[in-house]
Amino acid sequence: MTEFIKAADLSDIREGKLYPVDIDGEPVCLTKIDGTIYAFSDNCTHISGPLNRGELDGCVITCPLHGARFDITNGKVLRGPARYDLITFPVKIEENSVLVGLPDDE
Repeated sequence: MTEFIKAADLSDIREGKLYPVDIDGEPVCLTKIDGTIYAFSDNCTHISGPLNRGELDGCVITCPLHGARFDITNGKVLRGPARYDLITFPVKIEENSVLVGLPDDE
């Protein structure tokens, strides 16, 4: 079962801007695209580059270290050198809170 944890206030997440958070020791990046909030791992799957320092163009994030590109809506690799998809997390909005779902450690 997925546990949802408060990651931010809704007002913290601005359209097209990257918002890094630490959720239970997990580096996560949040952003809002066309009014929808997305959450994804803040570590590039190539060599853990900090994606919150990358460039966001629409729903595509580019790692600042070696240029790997990912679709933040589904985590798919769009361009290497990364070979593994990005981890994405479910998001729920409750009142003015952004909740991110992290899988249980089982």
